[in-house]
Amino acid sequence: MTLHAVHPAPGKARSRAPRRGWRGAPLWLLALTGLALGLTGWLTVVTLRARFERNVARLVFNDNSEALEQITLQAGLGADSLRAELAATPHAPADSSYIVVSITDRRLWYKRGDSVLFTAPVATGSGKQLVVKGGAKVLRFETPRGRLAVQRRDSAPAWIPPDWHYQEQANKRRLGLTQLVRGKPLPLRDGGQITVKGNDVVRVTPDGAIRPLAATDGREIVADGKVVIPPFGTNQRKYPDVLGSYRLYLGDGYALHGTNNPASVGQAVSHGCVRLRNEDIAELYHRVAVGTPVFIY
Repeated sequence: MTLHAVHPAPGKARSRAPRRGWRGAPLWLLALTGLALGLTGWLTVVTLRARFERNVARLVFNDNSEALEQITLQAGLGADSLRAELAATPHAPADSSYIVVSITDRRLWYKRGDSVLFTAPVATGSGKQLVVKGGAKVLRFETPRGRLAVQRRDSAPAWIPPDWHYQEQANKRRLGLTQLVRGKPLPLRDGGQITVKGNDVVRVTPDGAIRPLAATDGREIVADGKVVIPPFGTNQRKYPDVLGSYRLYLGDGYALHGTNNPASVGQAVSHGCVRLRNEDIAELYHRVAVGTPVFIY
């Protein structure tokens, strides 16, 4: 019997081996892996954006404008209003009122032209430094020099401490530092925990009892040898009375405001704001309008 070679019929292609890519993996598998990685990245971005929007919405609801401004700047979504003001023309207006602050003299003048309408002693930035984030950043507590403007007028203002305040307090007391996050209770050695319920930071005892915690300047929440940083939007992140009775907000966390420590007025002790005695900031508050120029030198 004679054997004949079998040839493919005309018009029919030979079957091909599967195409392979990196290290011999089939291309379809590589494509599927790439699609999965892309989907994971997209879901991560969506989750982070939703979390950011949720936190911002909470800040707006609780009127934490300074915290909202700080987060907006950190996210690159806004301009640095303080830098813009400092770059503006330094000349005092001749026909309208303005404020002058001397860091050297630690005194404020409210003027119209060359006439002094009101003057008072002030406290200014201490010039001290604080190393934060493991030495990656150094803060210097100075009052900014240049031309600013009153952006907002607040009565009975509450202070929203930035994160560095808690590190400063931990350093003073030689304690550790821990950040409390919403939805992630902080376990304690005694079997209880610290968590957030609504707008309150609370302690949950081992038997399930819940007790809201108190916090104010110099009396922060301390647990297991660590100062606890409350989340923005909680009542424990708002300190009443620290800024006195009134505030003239200048932007980026700086302001002219009162104080709960009148003995500090006349000294270089603040974190950059200009402090006045409560009776002096009350007088200024009722005279000064939004938009009034403030010259600090």
